Amino acid sequence: MKNKMKSKKKILTFALVAAMGLGALTGCSGETSGAESDGSATTASEATGTVSTDGSTSMEEVIGVLGEAFMEKNKGITFTYNPTGSGSGIQAVGEGRCDIGLSSRSLKDEEKQSGLEETVLALDGIAIIVNPDNAVTDLDVDKIAKIYKGEIKNWSEIGGKDAEIVPIGREAGSGTRDGFESITKTEDMCKYRQELTSTGDVITTVSQNPDAIGYASLSAVSESVKALSVGGVSPSEATVKDGSYVIQRPFVLVTKKDTALSEAAQKFYDFALSSDAVELISKAGVVSTK
Repeated sequence: MKNKMKSKKKILTFALVAAMGLGALTGCSGETSGAESDGSATTASEATGTVSTDGSTSMEEVIGVLGEAFMEKNKGITFTYNPTGSGSGIQAVGEGRCDIGLSSRSLKDEEKQSGLEETVLALDGIAIIVNPDNAVTDLDVDKIAKIYKGEIKNWSEIGGKDAEIVPIGREAGSGTRDGFESITKTEDMCKYRQELTSTGDVITTVSQNPDAIGYASLSAVSESVKALSVGGVSPSEATVKDGSYVIQRPFVLVTKKDTALSEAAQKFYDFALSSDAVELISKAGVVSTK
């Protein structure tokens, strides 16, 4: 399992690996320096500019890995990621405040009608997590739904100790929350004890409360919590890919339908969807669609 996600709401800017004699960055202009390539397959691109991404906190691990690898190949380009949540990222790209939005849910019809389009980067399991001391190891979707709707209130009703269940979830607008509630058919019915603003906060809260239950991106789950099997199927890359683990959602790149990306942003977009990115995506704990 991956390290815990960072919860601070700030723009994360990955440092350039080397200057390589390039001029000042041109801020998304996508201009090239004119330097000649040595012909090697690993030679860095001479393009300059900035790629700004904004959105899903659940995508931090995979976007971080891709951003670092991309800048290694394109030493004149700065890549930034602002972990604001899926809804905010979608809004940001729609308003032109970033190049590419990041969403851990599919776009809604009204978002598509506003001129946005989605490209699925990867698939991610939504792990149902409890404190490691909790004796419960498996729940089906129906029981999970009843817990979050407040119909099952005590762990003793589902094989645990005599203690009140503390349901933890994400804030409104979170892609993880949208995915979870859609799959469990609990939209507008969940009785959350706490609604937290990042995946990392959910994991930390559940790790510190022996009676809590939460949901989080599988790629972010650490040893501080225990991921339950769902209907007898444990969450893993293999079970997400073959569809047997049913609580899963897409990781999506969001762009404007009729607006061309800058050269720098197009380079990142193409790289993230290329065969070169498949292994990086897998190492980040999510499942490539290729």
